[in-house]
Amino acid sequence: MGDVDARGTPSRRFPRTPGSVARARRFVRAALGDVAPELTDTAELLVSELVTNVVLHARTEAEVAVRVDGGTVRVRVGDGRPDRVLVPQGAPPYSGTGQGLPLVARLSSRHGVETGERGKTVWFELGPEGPPRYPQDWEPVAAPFGPGASVTLLDVPAALCSAAQQHRHTLLRETALAVAAGHDLGVPPQDLAVAQDMSNVITAAVAGALRRWPAGELVRSLPLALPPDAGPAVRTLRAVLDLAEEGARAEHLLTLPALPRQRLFQQWLLDQIAGQLAGVDPTAWTVVPGEPGAGPSEQAPWDAGQVAASRVPTIAADERNRIVAANGPAADLLGWNADDLVGRPLTALIPEHLRRRHLAAFTSLLLSGRPRILGRSVPLPALHRDGRLVPVRLVILPQETADGRTVFVAQLAPRASAPGPAAGPAGRARSASRREPDRSPSPGAGEDGRDQGRSDRSALERLTLLADTATALSNAPDLDGGLRDVGRILTRRLADWCAVDLFVDGAQVERVSITHRFPHGPRPERYGGLLPTVSDTARGPLARALRGAGPLLLSGPPSPGEVTSPLDAHYVGLFRTMGADSAVVAPLRARRQIIGALTIARRGGDRPFTEEDLPLVRDLVSSLALGVDSARLHQETRDIAERLQRSLLPVLPSDGPLRLAARYASSSATAQVGGDWYDTFVLPNGDTALVIGDVTGHNLDAAIAMSQLRSMLRGIAVDRQEPPDVVLRRLDMANHSLYPDATATCIYALVKSTGDGPWELVHSSAGHLPPLLIGPDGRARYLEDGSGLLLGVAPHRSRPRARHPIPAHTTVLLYTDGLIERRDESLDASLDRLRRHAAALAREPLDVFCDELLIGLGADSEDDIAVLALRPTPPHGSAGH
Repeated sequence: MGDVDARGTPSRRFPRTPGSVARARRFVRAALGDVAPELTDTAELLVSELVTNVVLHARTEAEVAVRVDGGTVRVRVGDGRPDRVLVPQGAPPYSGTGQGLPLVARLSSRHGVETGERGKTVWFELGPEGPPRYPQDWEPVAAPFGPGASVTLLDVPAALCSAAQQHRHTLLRETALAVAAGHDLGVPPQDLAVAQDMSNVITAAVAGALRRWPAGELVRSLPLALPPDAGPAVRTLRAVLDLAEEGARAEHLLTLPALPRQRLFQQWLLDQIAGQLAGVDPTAWTVVPGEPGAGPSEQAPWDAGQVAASRVPTIAADERNRIVAANGPAADLLGWNADDLVGRPLTALIPEHLRRRHLAAFTSLLLSGRPRILGRSVPLPALHRDGRLVPVRLVILPQETADGRTVFVAQLAPRASAPGPAAGPAGRARSASRREPDRSPSPGAGEDGRDQGRSDRSALERLTLLADTATALSNAPDLDGGLRDVGRILTRRLADWCAVDLFVDGAQVERVSITHRFPHGPRPERYGGLLPTVSDTARGPLARALRGAGPLLLSGPPSPGEVTSPLDAHYVGLFRTMGADSAVVAPLRARRQIIGALTIARRGGDRPFTEEDLPLVRDLVSSLALGVDSARLHQETRDIAERLQRSLLPVLPSDGPLRLAARYASSSATAQVGGDWYDTFVLPNGDTALVIGDVTGHNLDAAIAMSQLRSMLRGIAVDRQEPPDVVLRRLDMANHSLYPDATATCIYALVKSTGDGPWELVHSSAGHLPPLLIGPDGRARYLEDGSGLLLGVAPHRSRPRARHPIPAHTTVLLYTDGLIERRDESLDASLDRLRRHAAALAREPLDVFCDELLIGLGADSEDDIAVLALRPTPPHGSAGH
């Protein structure tokens, strides 16, 4: 690089302290004197980065030498650690670490590194013409140790690996600066030094493996070469990172703690390295269990196209709480245009009474790294654009982008949904397109890579394929998810891509799934969603299959002569986009009706589909059609039951000093229907009736029985206007006469008052969980008396009655067992948790009170939940105040 060590070259040594960075900058500025300001500024910046690297990583004195020769600035920065090779991290521009070496590469005219026995020197030159148009990156440097031990990291997602590595370096840098400034984080300086060196060794090994990573693969295994004796240093690194995470959570560091998924991956990576160096067999990342929000559920990096292609209402937000993507189903659900949502704060979709809680929870997640609702199904209301509340179940999962940032992806499942076709114009991108990493042999190839697409495909392979697709469809929580899973199986074992089209309304067809196996292949979203109508003029292969013909064997894309309708043209467009040298399209037939069609295709002429493949396709579509039909019938049944339940939920009385709020949430894990209900109405004598109950069962029969029981109770209560115990006894006898085998729990209560108070609760319980009384001071107690047998057990037996005063601003809570009961937990523990949670909400408005109960206690509930709350709130100055 020229003789920067020539006589007269200014040079200076600086101690290994953070203050040396500023002193080195001042030295460079003074040494350059009258050099052009832009060159001086650039030299000062690059020296600052390189001296920082010496202080943090080499931890020796830094020697800086500066020389100007013919208008060119030449700078050398040396340290005393020849064993600490340069590790360019390739960090993205927004990252807080890893920017020094990339800056030198981008801004210098020339740069390099020289290593000797006693140290190494990084040098750069700044010419008056400025940096080159195409700067040269740093040359890869071999590991400083000899033959290393082999460690294999199985199923590593590239995006998550990048995010975890960035966070590790940032955490160690902040810890080093904090320790140098005298802050006690519990990290011994010698352990910190070991941790930094080991982290850089791992980064260098990963960087070397990534250079051999085939372009386009999103998940693969990484073979690492590491020092054989690195095990103790890796364990030290893990311990230091744990202490540093604690310091970040305690806000002793500027960096935020890791999110759960990154933290779990970091621990897995270090445990795999230490374990394999000790002789333990490797464990793949994809089989690692984790807490909600931390498991390895999604391996591919996030991109907005995934949201647009999903048929599930989906919204994604960044770490600033801004919406970065929203799809059509979510926009339709909440009354927005999808493009209008992008860029808005997420609070635009959150009811006002929950915004403060959302901001607090989101901030707590970022500051603590500990999730409360990530990965859980939480019932809560979303805010429609017109101001009304939309009951949904919300599931939020973090996902990494290709450059290592985190996006929070939220799926919203309406808690009351009606069956029918998805709204949207033909061709709207609602297909379940999914690009799968190519981790298996070509479709139709056996383990040895030879073609098995002919009759020599073993019967066992055929049966396994049929069984696996049937299992995937039956085990999925919904039809869309099941078809995506089936598509992934088919594109791993049978085809390069496949599409599923289903009839949704008369002659209307929707493409519900497009799956292919190409990591960076075509994007077929425009061919998903609603298709053109199957008209009388349609003559193409898809139209023929949708009328019952097939399986049809295609030796390539449909010919232009077969394009006689918009549907035919649309199908040809799909083939042109995806590519196909052979294909099979077959009808899906169930209950003697055509319900859709399956298309499977292969690219490449060396392994085309033939007539010998058609028996397998017939068996496949027969099984697939049966599963689709069963899933649709199940969905229709639970939709009918849920709409029946919702139609019976009352409009709450709103006059007078009694404040009322109620919530209903169907199960997040079962068939979504059951016998939970609540009711409230005003009797002719002025008393306010409160009812909550639960009919045994979780199916349409339970929902029907609930509706009949509710109607009978209303009729008896309004007609007789008798005490609760008498009304429940009459209800029990009537129900037993009509439905002798039905059982249910129920509370019937009357709130009595004169004007603005005082108030009294008179109630009787038929085997239901006790009401909870919460005072404005947070004292809470259960009303245990007044409890009797279930309805349907002893209908002629007299029932108990209880009376309790209700002071002003006291909350009466009625609820069903879905709110509290959990597997492997006693009822006493469940009731105690509810009491504590409700007591903490004693002063919240009733709407907030109910929503917080569902958010805090109803997430992932396996049962329906009904909640009814009442609170006397008299005007100021009245007798009841």
